[in-house]
Amino acid sequence: MPKSSQGVTAVALLADPDAPTEIAQRMARRLPDRLARKSGKGRRFDVKVVSEPITAGTEDPPTVMRRIRERASAEEWDIVVALTDLPLHSHGRKLVVDLSYEHGLALLSLPSLGGWRLQTRAQRAVEEAVLSLAGPRAGGAEEEPRGAPPHGPFHEPLAPVRPDPVGEDETADLRYTTSGPRGYLRVLGGMVRANRPWRLVPGLSKALAAALATGAIATVNATVWSLAASLSTPRLVIAMVGSVALMIGWLIVDAHLWHHTADISPEARKRAALYNASTVVTVAIGVLVCYAGLLVINFLWALFILNDQVFASTTRTPLHATEYWTLAWFVASVATVGGALGSGLESDEAIRTAAYSKREQERRRRLQDDHED
Repeated sequence: MPKSSQGVTAVALLADPDAPTEIAQRMARRLPDRLARKSGKGRRFDVKVVSEPITAGTEDPPTVMRRIRERASAEEWDIVVALTDLPLHSHGRKLVVDLSYEHGLALLSLPSLGGWRLQTRAQRAVEEAVLSLAGPRAGGAEEEPRGAPPHGPFHEPLAPVRPDPVGEDETADLRYTTSGPRGYLRVLGGMVRANRPWRLVPGLSKALAAALATGAIATVNATVWSLAASLSTPRLVIAMVGSVALMIGWLIVDAHLWHHTADISPEARKRAALYNASTVVTVAIGVLVCYAGLLVINFLWALFILNDQVFASTTRTPLHATEYWTLAWFVASVATVGGALGSGLESDEAIRTAAYSKREQERRRRLQDDHED
């Protein structure tokens, strides 16, 4: 690695395309000033964002670190921090960060930071990684000893992040992983965040059109009025849960979103369970957003189209706010079932694109190709 010249440290943020690149670009605007202020000693930093698929075709941290090292050797960079939205694993644990003091490299797995305040956490993690890697050269001290832990977000007492052994033949000097129930939930939240479940709504245009059409027709159907007026709150809740569960199950089964593995090892099964859990949560959030949207639209449609005298003569119930709400709630459940049927018109690729991040789509395509071969 080249030494920094004239007190300027060249930092490259090597980010996977899509969300990691967006996160890197946002933090790069403020990163030089924040690093200079925290490092002191008059040191300056030049930060550059490079968008490349560094994890393409692999989920092995040592392999990714070797790629980063080879990529950095062709550039005049002092420090390289790689960002990926693919969850990486090491010996059954979820990788948070790999650090190489010798080569000035860091690999950060964004899902391990959780799904809440990701931009802030990612910026803190990158800052600590850069300052940790630049520290020995900045202070003129000897090389950082192998296995010495950095400070900051990698060593929070309440965070489920711990140092992990690194093989002697690996590029990394220090590895931090997360495990246990808290670590599992943290990575699961990060994976769901990486999938951006809110994108599922516009991605299912045909299903949404079928749901809206079903809702519009059901709202003016006298039989539906009578059913809605006769249903108790527990039954409305059961109808809602059933319709949402049907939609979630249909999307996962019809688009082949369930992850299967031929590897029978406990580690592979745990990894498959994590991927499937993220799929279920991602699709569930997207479907719930659709349900809430249908509820609002059906309520407004009912306010516009229903006549209180006609409704009262049919149901023997006056049309008040409670009746509007009950009807919209029931119709939203009926419309969700219609949307589930309409989702069959969507291509599997369209659903996967809406449900998964770019890295996860590539990973699943690679697994499918390997299975077919």
